[in-house]
Formats: sequence, C-alpha cells, structure tokens
Amino acid sequence: MDDLTYELKQLCRRNKDGGAMTQAQRMGSLATIARQLKQAGFRNMRASSLKGKHVDALLERWEGEHLSAGTIKNRMSHLRWWAEKVGKAGVIPADNAKLGITQRQFVTNASRATDLGDRLERVADSHVRISLRLQQAFGLRREEAIKFQPAYADKGDHIALKGSWTKGGRERTVPITTAEQRAVLAEAYTLAGSGSLIPAHLTYIQQRHLYDGQCKAAGLSNMHGLRHAYAQSRYEALTGWKAPAAGGPGKDVLTLEQRLLDTETRQQISRELGHERIQITAVYLGR
Repeated sequence: MDDLTYELKQLCRRNKDGGAMTQAQRMGSLATIARQLKQAGFRNMRASSLKGKHVDALLERWEGEHLSAGTIKNRMSHLRWWAEKVGKAGVIPADNAKLGITQRQFVTNASRATDLGDRLERVADSHVRISLRLQQAFGLRREEAIKFQPAYADKGDHIALKGSWTKGGRERTVPITTAEQRAVLAEAYTLAGSGSLIPAHLTYIQQRHLYDGQCKAAGLSNMHGLRHAYAQSRYEALTGWKAPAAGGPGKDVLTLEQRLLDTETRQQISRELGHERIQITAVYLGR
C-alpha cells in the first residue's frame, strides 16, 4: 500500500462522517482515486499534497471513461471531503458547474467530434504534432499517441498497440485503411525511428505536460473529441451512412438488415477504440 492510499484510509478512520455505508463508499472511492493518481504519474503523493492539477487529471480521466455525471459528482464530493480534512478546501471550486460537470451529457445525438484544422500549425513541438495526428487518424487516446512506437506498431495492414500504452493494459489493433493513416505513420517513422514519440531526454510525464501546454497554447481543447471524429468516420465507411451523432438516421428508422450492420459496426468500432462494451459506442456515435 502506497503512502497516499494509507493516509487516506487513516483519514477516513479518524473522521467517521455519515453512516456506515457512506463511510465505506468514501473509503473505496478515495482508494480508487489514489490508484488513478498514481497511474497518472503523480507518485510519492501524501494526503496533504492535493492540488488543482490532481483534480484536473482525475476529471480528464473520468471524462475519457465516459462516467455518468452522477458518478463524477459523487467522486467530487469525496475529493472535497479529502480537501477539507487536510485544509485544502480552496483547491476545488464548490460549484460543479465551474468544472463543467453539470453540462456533461455522455449519451446524446449531438456530436462531440473535434477536428485539428489549421490549429495544428500552431503546435510548435514536432513530437506533439505527430501524436495529435495519430489521435485523429487512428482514434488513439492521449497516452497511446505519446508512447507510440511506429517501428513496433506498423504491421502493414494494421497497427498494434502494446498493453503498456493502453488503458487497462489491453493490447489491441486498429486497421490501416486510409492514405492519411499511412502518411502520418511515415512521418512518425521519420521523427521517432525505432523509438517512441517521447524524446530520449524526457520522461512520459514530462512529454505529457509538454503536450498539454502545447495544446493549450495552440487553442486546442477536448482532444478526446478526435476519437469521436474517428469513430464517426469509421461508422460511415463501414455502413455507408452517417452516424446519428453526425446527422445520420437513428436506429429506430433502420431496416432489419441495416440494424444488423449497425450492431456489427459498433462492435468493430468498440474494439478499435479499446472498449469492452458495445454500449459505449452510443457516446461516440449517438443512437
């Protein structure tokens, strides 16, 4: 058990606010949060170390996991409890709306797809630019695109992602079907050679911080939306019609044959995005 997990458990045991069920939920939630902070690269944290950057990292992860607004609000209440107990109440805004939580609608037919457009030219770092283009071309997550090793990944007709790059350590493959994908792989080769898109003198965390800073400076936000754009593009390529979130027909107006193809396509896209549940495709594609 690391120091942060231990200290949070001790904090819970010393402060028995609420009923037994509330206390158990709080302890479980804070243990999860401690694990996720460690996975995000925040090592050697103590309970008193909580800062805004930790809250931001957690919110970004939860949005990427498409947790419901209710689940996020519950976790935020546990974070606020933690902050209060260590004298850091000011670290987290009291109003969830200031964090954008109340506006989160994860299953909707409104598209959340993002396009890099000409803003990519404002990104000065060449490694970050290629990572962003990989996200757009293959629907990769941020970490996957930063750790990407073109010499390993390129298998001719598909790319293979190592478990050490992916969420949950699940290896997966993504097909190479477009000229854009082949072009960005060629540029990644030129830049990274046999290595990754993390320069040799930097760690993953340092490169991630550089990525975040470069995106902010270029006016780029919601880069998770590149995965939405990839999913919608793949849906149209595989079915022949646009996804509901992109203005296409909803499932209720599809023929039986089209519904079968819709289901097969969603299963395929779910695998390509690295999700285990087909239901999550509704977030990207609509219903």
